[in-house]
Amino acid sequence: MTETMTRPAGVWSIGAPRLLAGALGGRRLGVREHLSVHGPPVARTRETFTSWCSAVGLRGRGGAAFPVAAKLAALPQEGAAAVVVNACGGEPGSVKDRALLDLVPHLVLDGAVTLAAAVGAEAVVVVTHDAAAAQSARVAAAERRDRPAVSVDHAPGGFVAGEGRAVLAGLSGGPAVPPGRRRHATEAGLHGRPTFASNAETFAHLGLLARMGPQPFAATGLAHEAGTMLLTVGGAVARPGVVEIPIGTPTDVVLQAAEAATPTALVLGGYHGAWVDPARAHPLAVTAETPVGAGVLIALDSRTCPMGELARVTSWLAAESAGQCGPCVFGLPALADSLAGLWAGRADAWDRAQRRIALLPGRGACAHPDGAARFVATGLHHLAEEIAAHRRGGCGRPVLGQLPLPGGDSR
Repeated sequence: MTETMTRPAGVWSIGAPRLLAGALGGRRLGVREHLSVHGPPVARTRETFTSWCSAVGLRGRGGAAFPVAAKLAALPQEGAAAVVVNACGGEPGSVKDRALLDLVPHLVLDGAVTLAAAVGAEAVVVVTHDAAAAQSARVAAAERRDRPAVSVDHAPGGFVAGEGRAVLAGLSGGPAVPPGRRRHATEAGLHGRPTFASNAETFAHLGLLARMGPQPFAATGLAHEAGTMLLTVGGAVARPGVVEIPIGTPTDVVLQAAEAATPTALVLGGYHGAWVDPARAHPLAVTAETPVGAGVLIALDSRTCPMGELARVTSWLAAESAGQCGPCVFGLPALADSLAGLWAGRADAWDRAQRRIALLPGRGACAHPDGAARFVATGLHHLAEEIAAHRRGGCGRPVLGQLPLPGGDSR
């Protein structure tokens, strides 16, 4: 595993920015600049937060898209012992949460501290895999006089270590892997105590919602899911980076704004997400209910070998296993071998890949095998013609690494 991370290539918006207000162009907002843009944070009760999150349809932005109001309602009556901001961003295609800590850390801290006061939390912890993001958050925390004080944990780790339960396990002193027993953090989170945990973007939205109230917050986005969201756009685009969009923006509008020429394939949601036919991009609105995962949209074009891209990422996914269960220890490496066989044109590789995909979902100690199986299955479905070309001797194109991996690894 490597800590090498891709910094945001740029930050921009479609429509008026909210989360990135004042930060377009890559400008970091210190506390004075932050207050001049957003004004001081506003205290709200737990009941108000719950009601307002329900009214605007706010969902977590870490990938699971769980309704925030439901998570608040699931806390015990006495509230949470801690609030944890997960900014680990283990997904290689996503840099949005690191961008928030890099550029607008105070907005993230506003949401976390205001919510902590509302639920009676004794601690606020920000955790990230990225050293620069951690330093930015520490500088921001030192500029404030919050109670409870904010602590920042730099915890290097890989893909699975960024999963919410793995983050809490690591903060509690254990290995940063998802526990086999699936207990909700609202019941037993940090050090086994009730915890409200979500990702950095979720807390930034809470910081805005507490100031704005539900009606102004709902002035953009959809009726059932209001506001904006962040996407990391990458691959074969002339304008890569983090873009803030109104919820409901079609993916083809995002791709046009990112100056993607003629995509031949799209990966939506990262490497636990899905391959999408670009022809479906026009009616496909970006919402938390769309499989955008950790806010990722990657375009591939005709210059790269998509079968090689898929095989390369599958090999990386197998190496990112937590090593806790058979589907990860044996299943994912076997699947990666089958994908390498498809790329090499082996006649038996297709049947072997299909059998191995079928054995993965629902059997792992965490969601890693399920997500990897979905990513590979949708890729194989999309790349039927490409696979046929490789069976005839190959497509003749290099593997350019348009699907990003840590450290820029490529074949």
